[in-house]
Amino acid sequence: MPETADDGEGSDGTPSDDLESADNDKGVVKFGWIRGVLVRCMLNIWGVMLFIRLSWVFGQAGWGLGIVVIALSCVVTTITGLSMSAICTNGVVRGGGAYYLISRSLGPEFGGSIGLIFAFANAVAVAMYVVGFAETMVELLQDNSLVMVDEINDLRIIGCITVVLLLAISVAGMEWEAKAQIVLLIILLVAIVNVFVGTFIPATPDKKSKGFFNYDSKIFLENFTPAFRDGESFFSVFAIFFPAATGILAGANISGDLRDPQGAIPKGTLLAILITGITYLAVALCVSATVVRDATGNITDLIAPGTYCNGSTAACELGYDFSSCEVEPCSFGLMNNFQVMTMVSGFGPLIIAGTFSATLSSALASLVSAPKVFQALCKDNIYKALHFFAKGYGKNNEPIRGYVLTFIISVAFILIGNLNTIAPIISNFFLASYALINFSCFHASYAKSPGWRPGYKYYNMWLSLLGALLCCVVMFVINWWAALLTYGIEILLYVYVTVKKPDVNWGSSTQAVTFVSAVSNALSLSAVDDHVKNFRPQILALTGSVRTRPALLDLAHSLSKNFGLCLTCEVLVGPRSEAVQEMNAGMERNQLWLRKTKRKAFYAAVACDSFRDGTESLLQASGLGRMKPNTLMIGFKRNWRTAGSESVQSYVGILHDAFDFEYGTVMLRMSQGLDVSHIVEAEEEMLKAAREQQALENEMIPNGGKARGLFRKSRKSSQQVLTTRVSVCGPPPPQVAKMNERLLEASAHFKKKQPKGTIDVWWLFDDGGLTLLLPYILTTRKKWKDCKLRIFIAGQPERSELDKEEMKSLLQKFRINCSDINVIDDIHVRPSTESLKKLEDMIEPFRLHEGSKDSAQVEAMKREQPWKITDQELNNFEDKTNLQVRLNELLQIHSKSANLIIVSMPIARKESVSDFLYMAWLDTLTMDLPPTLLIRGNHKSVLTFYS
Repeated sequence: MPETADDGEGSDGTPSDDLESADNDKGVVKFGWIRGVLVRCMLNIWGVMLFIRLSWVFGQAGWGLGIVVIALSCVVTTITGLSMSAICTNGVVRGGGAYYLISRSLGPEFGGSIGLIFAFANAVAVAMYVVGFAETMVELLQDNSLVMVDEINDLRIIGCITVVLLLAISVAGMEWEAKAQIVLLIILLVAIVNVFVGTFIPATPDKKSKGFFNYDSKIFLENFTPAFRDGESFFSVFAIFFPAATGILAGANISGDLRDPQGAIPKGTLLAILITGITYLAVALCVSATVVRDATGNITDLIAPGTYCNGSTAACELGYDFSSCEVEPCSFGLMNNFQVMTMVSGFGPLIIAGTFSATLSSALASLVSAPKVFQALCKDNIYKALHFFAKGYGKNNEPIRGYVLTFIISVAFILIGNLNTIAPIISNFFLASYALINFSCFHASYAKSPGWRPGYKYYNMWLSLLGALLCCVVMFVINWWAALLTYGIEILLYVYVTVKKPDVNWGSSTQAVTFVSAVSNALSLSAVDDHVKNFRPQILALTGSVRTRPALLDLAHSLSKNFGLCLTCEVLVGPRSEAVQEMNAGMERNQLWLRKTKRKAFYAAVACDSFRDGTESLLQASGLGRMKPNTLMIGFKRNWRTAGSESVQSYVGILHDAFDFEYGTVMLRMSQGLDVSHIVEAEEEMLKAAREQQALENEMIPNGGKARGLFRKSRKSSQQVLTTRVSVCGPPPPQVAKMNERLLEASAHFKKKQPKGTIDVWWLFDDGGLTLLLPYILTTRKKWKDCKLRIFIAGQPERSELDKEEMKSLLQKFRINCSDINVIDDIHVRPSTESLKKLEDMIEPFRLHEGSKDSAQVEAMKREQPWKITDQELNNFEDKTNLQVRLNELLQIHSKSANLIIVSMPIARKESVSDFLYMAWLDTLTMDLPPTLLIRGNHKSVLTFYS
């Protein structure tokens, strides 16, 4: 069973559209490894180089370095072939060739960038090969005094006619294209045999004057050493030859039309490299052993008896004096005549036919490859603007639109006429593809993913890496500016795809390496002790489902982004079977929502019998090694007065648990509230109703036709579904709608850029510095950059200035910029009677009022309602209660217009302060204020003076 799914999975984990059913294959033309891969690769590799430039390469480099040129080319292509074999035997290979292999190995970023330039390279290559054919044709016409218009226009006319004919063959179907390739292969093979036969036919005086003397050891030895001329070097000669070896992807490019691509691509490609490599070597050595480097073509240049010969040693010994070639340019010999193969061959016109065959077969292969690769790229919808070209036609799903586009591109370049400038860029595009295929194999092996199990075992990860580096080096050897241009285009396309983030998951090796790196880094981090300088706010935010408290999530995200870690958590309370089912269903959906809304946070959920138990589990077990949350963020419980004693005890208990587990604690209060779950549920209900209605309509009206007769009548049921749902979650009353509107606006408060204003920090207790660090982090964010930091501290009336200077000095040591420091010297003044009355009214329902009752009755009341506030407790904590009331008064005076208020959170000692009194403190302190954060560190230092 295949282990990965590209576009979707069935219930058993099998890729739902990777494998086509047998019914779909009926009538579809599929090729074996010989016709589908071997023949195509050989035809593409055997290009015009074989008949026109190979002799010149060996004339310049000598057959000693010439062998190195061919061997080095074969090394690069063989390593690439081995890497490609490993990748394509690691699972089902679909259409798309090189693009498919790279994208499924390295991901859409690499695949999308190389796929586009590879398809374009093939389209322009069609023009290059056709122009090569047209040039030969125009020369023949000129030799026979047949000119249509002029040389350049004749080339354009012949080129355009040729492309139209090739397009007709391609559009007719792969079967016709394959037949055409077989015919061209036969012509090419006959031409190659003709060269070998010609070397054994005794040379005529005319051929001898042109430098051909049959096999001779003297010629062979003389041609061994290099004789670079006209500024040529080994690398320049290699750069001219190497493009001849770049046809190894011709078979892989039609992977979707192969019967067994996993078996066909490795076998056909590697055998094609072997056969063509031997052929190039054999033809080159035969010519090197029979033809001298320079010849005049003058049959009278014979050595007269007794005269001294100053030319080629081998030619002199064979009776010919070509010494004049050292003084003035000659037209014949390996170095001068590009038609050496025609001269050497047994029958010259066969070589011209071979040249035609080589150019046309390569053009036909490229004309088929470009649309196939482009169609696969467009189907994946990486570039949404190109999806138009994804459509296929006929039983073979032929990319007709892609053929037309390729035709237009190739005709455009043919009309340009001169392709010398574009040639090195195209070669570099192909080499970039080879480099990434090699790197894909290395990367997948390096990642050590269990999913990397190629059937082809004859590869090595380090050899693949060497192949990738060789390809990059060869790119610069061929043309340095073309290499830089290729890299530039690829980087731009890579960045574009990365930014667009296509919604695909192909289980790439990039993911695997990311996982390996993350685990490795987490382990290495665990080996290092924490240091105050490296403290980061790693926030565990109790947001419920990620969409129900967006303001809390956005603030947590702002505090942790780039600095630390944000874990948004949900506790699902209820029967285990239901809670676990809901948790599993929402896990992926919530994480996906976080990613789509660009909130860099992780989602975690637990299923528990109680909210406090679930939170306790999260506090203890969340995180990995050093990447463990150290700060709890929670929303203020607005409904504490009506929620019931158990709910309040659970909420306050969570705060106690956080302190017990040495968490810093952050509580957010907003006047409109934080919970938008009822709005989210209503939206989901409406969307669900709309989907159900659409599904019913689709069932009743097949193929999108209009409802007629019975179907029109049945439409009522779908309307009933929508009406029923809308009645449940229908439009709320105007007053409720207004509240919901304000709530939604408030929920997006921290997602928007904050207007000019202040962040007011009321630092009342030294908690280790968390109350100072978090607001400083906020000021580093773009959304908060227009907000200035103001610090408020408690002080004595007689030493306000001294307290201010001390605080200023402290902040300078902490390197925290602050626009204003305020010393509040009347913080311990008794609050107003009106404010105290509000507090008394708030806690009245939760008081025990035991003062007028006897002790037995009081004890009974305490047993029945242990959560109630006693008179003794109020007396004991009168000062602290008054402080919260007074602080609210001061906040109203000084910070009513602040964008955000940050206050040190009051602490309630466990089992000393009742839960309802503590909630009254928090409520009173934060009442009727702008968004307010209550912060309390765990008294471990998070700020340091030292570097």
